Amino acid sequence: MITTLKKRYLRIVRSAYRVLLSPRLRKRVWLQKIIAPMFDRELWHPCRETVSTGLAVGLFVSMLPIPGQMLLAAFGAVKLRANIPLSIAACWVTNPFTQVPIMIFQARFGTFLREHLGVEVPFGNITASLPGISQLQFDVGSFILGFLSLAFLLLLLTYPFVYVLSAILPKLIPKRRYQRARAKIIARRESNNQSS
Repeated sequence: MITTLKKRYLRIVRSAYRVLLSPRLRKRVWLQKIIAPMFDRELWHPCRETVSTGLAVGLFVSMLPIPGQMLLAAFGAVKLRANIPLSIAACWVTNPFTQVPIMIFQARFGTFLREHLGVEVPFGNITASLPGISQLQFDVGSFILGFLSLAFLLLLLTYPFVYVLSAILPKLIPKRRYQRARAKIIARRESNNQSS
């Protein structure tokens, strides 16, 4: 099962990498300046540090009720040196089928935090309703508190989850970075030893 997961992951990653390297995208200079940092191979190969950071970035962004979550997750992964495919895939937690239930849960979670923990938030008396569902109204302050606290909670829980999963299944998520990165370090050490 682990080998099939790795094969599927590598197939998806290779196809996405080829799309980014396509001649169509290379012709657009302004787009190349944005995409160029994404070509670092270390950001595409899984290891414990990059997977945990990429998953945390993706889950954090997926809880935000904004359009363009996948682009924001990809740019966040590049800036934080995280795994780009996993940060993008984590945004699929919120899709057209799950978005409304997640928004309802975020509003109820914010209400729970306000009532039981006494958290004060601005916009406390403003109510809104979801489009197409007129009988469902929620407090805007509770919703904002709910999605922000849920995003930070998922961000914090991702790291222990990935590290435990890496300890249980070391072949699925290796501890160290990609072999080429290790080869670069060894080459630097050898060149430093020769120059000394």
